[in-house]
This record gives sequence, C-alpha cells and structure tokens, in this order.
Amino acid sequence: MTALPTVSARTKLGLEILAFGAAGGLIGDALLRAMPWGLNVALGTAGLVGAGAWLVRRHRITPGPDTAWLAITALLLGAAFVRRDAADLAQFDMLALVGALAFAAASLQGERIMRWSVIDYVRVGVTATIASIVGGLILIGRDIDWREMPREGRLRQLRGVLAGIVIAAPLLVVFAALFAAADQVFANVLQNLLVFDAANIVTHTFFIFFWGALTAGWLRWSLIGRPVAGPKMEYLPPTVTPFVVALGLLNALFLLFVVVQLRYFFGGAALVEQTGGLTYAEYARTGFFQLVTASGLVLPVLLGADFMARGGTTPQIRTIRQFSGLLLVLLTVVMASALERMRLYVSAFGLSTTRLYATAFMVFLIGVFAWFAWTVLRGTRHRFAFGALTQGLAVLAGLHLLNPDAFIVKTNLRRPAAERPFDAKYALTLGGDAVPPLLAALPALGAEDRCIVVHGLVARWDKEESDWRTWNWSRARARALVRHQADALKASCPTKPGEQRNDH
Repeated sequence: MTALPTVSARTKLGLEILAFGAAGGLIGDALLRAMPWGLNVALGTAGLVGAGAWLVRRHRITPGPDTAWLAITALLLGAAFVRRDAADLAQFDMLALVGALAFAAASLQGERIMRWSVIDYVRVGVTATIASIVGGLILIGRDIDWREMPREGRLRQLRGVLAGIVIAAPLLVVFAALFAAADQVFANVLQNLLVFDAANIVTHTFFIFFWGALTAGWLRWSLIGRPVAGPKMEYLPPTVTPFVVALGLLNALFLLFVVVQLRYFFGGAALVEQTGGLTYAEYARTGFFQLVTASGLVLPVLLGADFMARGGTTPQIRTIRQFSGLLLVLLTVVMASALERMRLYVSAFGLSTTRLYATAFMVFLIGVFAWFAWTVLRGTRHRFAFGALTQGLAVLAGLHLLNPDAFIVKTNLRRPAAERPFDAKYALTLGGDAVPPLLAALPALGAEDRCIVVHGLVARWDKEESDWRTWNWSRARARALVRHQADALKASCPTKPGEQRNDH
C-alpha cells in the first residue's frame, strides 16, 4: 500500500491563505464596488483582520508586541468610514488604514515598530505594498507544495464530478433544444437563464481577482513572508564642515525672512499696502501655502543633517545640533507667520476644506518639530519616528472629533455677512455632516441663500438610501433630517434661485 504524502505546515497555511484570498475576492467584489464607501469598508477591514487573527491562532504564530494595537487601529480606521461623511477626511483615513495594515504585517514578522527609523517606515510601506500585489502568485508558485496534495479520496471524487459534467454537457444541450422547441414557455425560461452581460461579467471577474490577490498577498506577507532588510547607510562623510556651512547659510536665509516678517507682516495693514501694493487679505492669501511647504521641507533637511553628522566628533555633532536648534527657533516665527496668514485668509475669504486640512498639517508639523527638538537634538534619534507616527494618528483623531465639514459651515456662518457673504453653493458640496448646521442656520440666511440651500439639500438628500453597503451614520442622519422637513422646505422656496457665486 502506497503511503499518502504528508502535507507540511507551510503548505497547509498556504492553502488556507489561498482559501481566504478566494473568499476575500468574492466579498470584496460584493462589498467594495458600491460607492461612496461606508459600512462596506468597516466590514471588509473587520473580515481581513479577523482572518489574520484566526490564522495566527490556528497555526500558533507568535505575533509581535505591536500587532494588537495596530489591529485595533485598523478596525477603528475602518469604522471611521461609518461615522463621518467628509471626502477629504476619508482619503486620510484610507491612507492611515493601509499604513496600519502594512505595519501590522511587519509586526507579525517579528519587527518592533517603536524601534524603527523614518527609513524603516518607508521600507515597510513599499515592501508591504509590493508583496500584497504579487504575494498571491508567490503563494501559488512557491509556498504551496502541490506534490504534497493527496491524489485519492476527495480529489478522486472531484475528478469524477468534473468527468460527469463533461459527459452530460452535450446531452443537456440536445435535450434542452428539444424541450425548447416543444414548449415556448420553457424556451423563454432558458433564454432568461442564459442571458448575461459580458461587460458586467468581466468587471466582476476583475474585482474578484483584484481583491482576492490583495487579500491573499497581504496574509501571505504577514504570516509567511520575511522582513526585507533596508539599505545599509554605513557611509560616513570625511568631514561635517559642508553640513555646518549649509545649515549656517540656511539659517541666514531664514533670519532674513524673519526680519522681513517682523517689519512688514506684523507691522500692520498700512505698511503692507504701502510697500507691497497688496491688501492685507491678499498678502495673507498669497503666502500661507508656500510657508507650509517650506516648513515641511525643513524636517528632511534637519533629519538628513543629523544623520550625516553621526560620524563626526562630539564638538562637531554639538555644532550641527546647535545650528539645527537655531533653525527651529527661526522656523517658529515662520510658522507663526503662516498661521497668522491663515487667520487673516479665513477672516477675509472664509474657511474651506483645503484651508482646514492645511492648517491641521501645520499643527502636525508644530508637534513633530517639538518632538524633534526633544529627541534628535538630545541624542535619542531612535525615538523620533514612532513619536511622529503617533502624533499623525492623534491629529487624524482630532479631525474626526472636530467634524470638519460641520466646522467649516459653522465657521463661515459666524463671519459677518458685510465682510464676505456666506457661500451657500460651496456649503452644499460638503458631506452629510454639514447638513445639520445648514438646516439650523436657514432662518438666519438671506432669501437667496436660503433658497439655494433648500433646493440643494432636497435634491441631494430627499431620497432613500440605495445601497446598504454604503451606509454611513452622517449620511443617514442627513437624509432623515431633510426628508422629515422636505414639505416645509419646498413650501418655503417654491421656485429655484438664480445662479450663485462660488469663491472656493
């Protein structure tokens, strides 16, 4: 009697990952094709994390110390799609969700997230993305040893079933044709059963393979893959003098800009209009985003200078860090100028999503630079990257608590109409979170703005939710509020208003 081949633990794990990949493809096609994303993302994330947890437990894989909180973070980010209805915020949520899943995969491989440098975060993000895309092919071609599969038992039954289908196929065609010719009702039933949309089938097939490949690839990378070593940065420059000179010149440029800011920007509107030929609001409008970009570019410059100076003598390293500290002091004035410009910008032109998220990014940079001064400049560079990551997650959580779209509407409504009229048309482009403050503000709006808001809200929200997969709490509340007041709203503005400006 021939002994049956033994299926190795690696092949068993690979087969189960492949099965979850197939299930993930079907579920992903069924859930995630519906837009805009809502409940479907939460369910998909929970399913993916649950599959990973089940495989870890079943195969007695020891997860890293960071796996649990990263999995919880991924679940919370998936659930965020059910709570807020803000398009820009959803993009940041998705970016953070992809990052959490990539870092969780690395943690399952045994890496310690808290010990990573900035380069490691980039390395893990890139490798996890590539591995998730091509991992399914590696799983089928290398990880699963198909020679270990038993050739008897269920496999023989499966071959029998397939052989029976092949034998029956021509018989089914012949008898179906005869029955269809004999009975028109039966012919109609067959015709309805065999009608298919080729484009729809191709689309479903693509998404099944797409989500299935990503699911299998991520699970394979998490449970079977091994960390990819980052590039060894062993090069030490023979001298740190070029970096000291570069930082010194950069400090000189920042100092010149700070002097100009202290005289012109903080000097008042009269001085700006006299020397620059711009109004104070225009002066603020033209500079904020450039200052945000400049502030963001300072971080890699400081990190690079500190890294390249690591082989220098103690006095040289101290000089580099002193110059870096001076640059941070000057940058504080630059960032204060940027925030003041944004305050004037919003006061003159109102708040928008771009202005709100740019300000949030500036707040994030302030925290990161403070953390840089506390860690890198004090000789504990290894603590910087993880602290910056947690600050990014904290800012994202703060945006969810702030409720961006509702905050934008409330801020613009509080501005005196004499300075800048409320842009009702722009407010209607925001998500479901903007609906409650808009409805509450209707009595205080002018007749034209009130009718713009009324007709816009009724046209967009006075309808049933078409797909449960896209369910979102804010969108559901917006529909309920508008539908409840629809008759009164329509009666208050029976005719559509004319075209409205859109300054945003």
